[in-house]
Amino acid sequence: MSGFGLEGKVALVTGASRGIGRAIAVAYAEAGADVAVLARDATKLGETAAAIEAVGRRAVPLVCDVTDVEVVQASVLAATEELGRIDVLVNNAGGNSFSTPLATMRFSGWEKTFRLNLDSVVHLCQAVLPQMLERQSGSIINVSSVAGLRGAPLMSHYGAAKAALISLTQSLSVETAWAGIRVNALLPGWIDTDLTDFLRETDASEKALLARVPMGRWGTAPEIAEPAVFLASDASSFMTGQVLVVDGGLSAMP
Repeated sequence: MSGFGLEGKVALVTGASRGIGRAIAVAYAEAGADVAVLARDATKLGETAAAIEAVGRRAVPLVCDVTDVEVVQASVLAATEELGRIDVLVNNAGGNSFSTPLATMRFSGWEKTFRLNLDSVVHLCQAVLPQMLERQSGSIINVSSVAGLRGAPLMSHYGAAKAALISLTQSLSVETAWAGIRVNALLPGWIDTDLTDFLRETDASEKALLARVPMGRWGTAPEIAEPAVFLASDASSFMTGQVLVVDGGLSAMP
């Protein structure tokens, strides 16, 4: 169906140097979009850009720390100057690298987690929304997590940030629907990327984690990229303020 294509679209994807972000950026190019890709690692970002160009689309790699509002604003300006506009914004940059009880957590770790997973999304949205509002069109996809749907023992910092991102998504969707802008959240479950390596520290811990997944396995980055194409495309043109969960059935467990 033609509605699933992204021909003529311009996307900006954060955290695009690896894992889910890279998979989304390349999937968008394969669907016909030109893509600005943002991340901190210039070498890996170049690899993503090369993969985009290999399928015949334009890539604009921009080294960017999404927690730095001034750098974000400069990156969005550069992407817009190179590609003309931004039709689709994917706020994928985020993650969590530690687990610990709240009682002994250093507050600096809590703040760092929120800067990366929530504050960065605000920076990107505020930088991109003016042009979307002017054109009265656009799609924003915020990559949250199933950890934001319910309690996340030993990862309260991450779960709380991702839950806040879901709330932000729904609030922003109502604020901007009048202008034809759609804002949705994409919630991966446990995905096999280097960002989840810490959850595989032992065979026992990995087995316990996967025991909660009805499909009994890790998800893959391409399995998140395809739903991201759907949310960016006209196939989801009447969909906003929604939470699309892709987790192998994890969130359906009692």
